[in-house]
This record gives sequence, structure tokens and C-alpha cells, in this order.
Amino acid sequence: MTLKKNILITGGAGFIGSHLVRLFVNKYPNYQIINMDVLTYAGNLENLKDIEDKENYTFIKCDICDIEKVKKVFLDYKIDSVIHLAAESHVDRSIEDPFSFAQTNVMGTLSLLQAAKEYWDTDFTNKLFYHVSTDEVYGSLGQEGFFTEETAYDPHSPYSASKASSDHFVRAFADTYGMPTVISNCSNNYGSYQFPEKLIPLFINNIINNKPLPVYGKGENVRDWLFVNDHVRAIDVIFHDGKLGETYNIGGFNEWKNIDLIKLLIRVVDKHLGRVRGTSEKLITFVADRAGHDVRYAIDATKLKDELGWEPSLQFEEGIDETVKWYLNHTDWLQNITSGAYTKYYEDMYNL
Repeated sequence: MTLKKNILITGGAGFIGSHLVRLFVNKYPNYQIINMDVLTYAGNLENLKDIEDKENYTFIKCDICDIEKVKKVFLDYKIDSVIHLAAESHVDRSIEDPFSFAQTNVMGTLSLLQAAKEYWDTDFTNKLFYHVSTDEVYGSLGQEGFFTEETAYDPHSPYSASKASSDHFVRAFADTYGMPTVISNCSNNYGSYQFPEKLIPLFINNIINNKPLPVYGKGENVRDWLFVNDHVRAIDVIFHDGKLGETYNIGGFNEWKNIDLIKLLIRVVDKHLGRVRGTSEKLITFVADRAGHDVRYAIDATKLKDELGWEPSLQFEEGIDETVKWYLNHTDWLQNITSGAYTKYYEDMYNL
């Protein structure tokens, strides 16, 4: 029988977090899953309607920066494990408001680490603090090479700088206090329930509604794309079998130039809408490049594959087709989440 655990998942109403909460609640009925989320613009409890009444699931609205409330959650629910996903994550927003990113991503992580250290009180038996990070901490690659777990940090945006700092705090607590920690750094995620300021759901929504598709620069920037269900499967494997103190990179082995990805999205969405192939290419609108825009990200996930047996389950075209169909079948979700405030932000950000 699986050991009983009380797991605190932060940011569990967000995109990746909701997929992880659903996986753990359904797969591990002997685990108590406590979902802590402050429900900012990207946190949406509609993402978890299908499991909200499960006996092993509890939702708590809480800001991770509120250390006294965080400490009380550890005490009340006897937390023995943390999977920390709560973060401000949109690069454009970090350029506009770096202080919010430093507050949530750095001070929020420190708040959780301190609460865990005090509650566990140096008895770290069967305890774990798992910190979910990003490949953006590594900076930018040229035309060749890959990020590995040994790549030096070189963040270029306020977002990536804040995540790099949080990674360092996690390692510092491991080295200074002996806290059992593990870190994973993932590439760009895509899939259902993603807030439509991110590229793939934004462009799907805009293609549906015949709105401009804002492309930075010439669209030559390269990203490695990871299906969100594959990401949470990797988190599951690392949580249970990862070596304490280690870092694991999670990538899709799947690089695409932004402009090529956008043209693929256009083909797939137009196909499902019954439009003539390429109809929506006229919506592509090139805009001024983002400040500090990294040229290329590419993750080497060999360590995760060789040591823990994880690898992606879907080819990218399959994952994109599945993702497009989900958004087309959940237009009500899209309409609910694209509020007036979000629309104004989008117009201000891209000058469209």
C-alpha cells in the first residue's frame, strides 16, 4: 500500500498545477492533496471542477507570501511534502512589473521554505520540498547545444531572474539546514486550461475570432515544447523516485521556431473550423521584439530518461491537435477567462 502523505501543492489552480492536482488526487487516493492558491488572474477553480468533491482534496485560498498563514496550513494539515508551482510566470508581465515577480517568486518561495523548516523541525524523515522551475534560468542558446543540469545560470528577464533566485534559495536551504529538496527545470508547456496570454492558447483564441496574431521580431526565436500531461507525469516520477538534492531537466525533445509553430496552429485550427488551408495566415502581425528576448531554449532531458525512465508520450503534432480540439470544445471556458481586464492588458502590451 502507498505510504499515506499530506502534500501541499502550491499554485494548484493554475495551468500546470491543476493538471498535477488532478493526477495526484485520482492516482493516489491515500494521499491528502492540499491545493494552496491565491487565485490571481491565472488561477481558476473551474480547472478542477471534476475533482473538487473528492475526499482526498482540499482547497485553501492563501498567498504564499503570507508566512503566518502558510505556517498555520503546515500545522493544521500536518504537511510532510511540498510541490511548489505557484509563481508569476509571464515574461511580458515581468518586464512591466518586476517587483511583483520578486515578491511572489522569491519571497513566496522563501516563505514556504521557512515554514517547512520550522514545522519539520530538522526531522526530515519522509519529507520533501520539490521546487518546480523553468529552463529560462539558463539564459539563451545559440544555434547548437542544449541546457543540461550543469548549465550555468544566466537569466535575462525579471521573470527568469526571480526564478533563478528562488532556485538558489532552495539549494541554500538544502545545504545550510539539510532540508530534503529536489528541483526540476522545464521547457515551455502547452495543453488544456492554459491562461490565454501564453502563445498557444492566445493564438488559438485569436484565430477562432479572426484577431491579429502578434509575432515578436521575425518569429525566429526557438523554443522546446512540452505537453503539460507529460510534464506532470515527470513531476510524479521525480517526486517519488528522484534523488534528494538533485536537479532534473524536463523537456519535450521538440524545438520549433515561433513562426513555424504559428503556421502549424493556423493549419490545425483552420482545419477544425472547416476553413480553407492557410486562411488565417493573413492574421500574422509582426510587432517590435521583446526586450531581452532569448533566442533559443533547448532542454537535454537525458538524465531524467536514463535515471528515472521518463520520456514524452506524444509527438508534437498530436499534442497540438489534441490541444486545439480541447479549446474549440471549451469556448465557454475561454470566454469566461478572457475578462475585460485581460483584454485591456493584451491591447496595452501589444499596441493592437
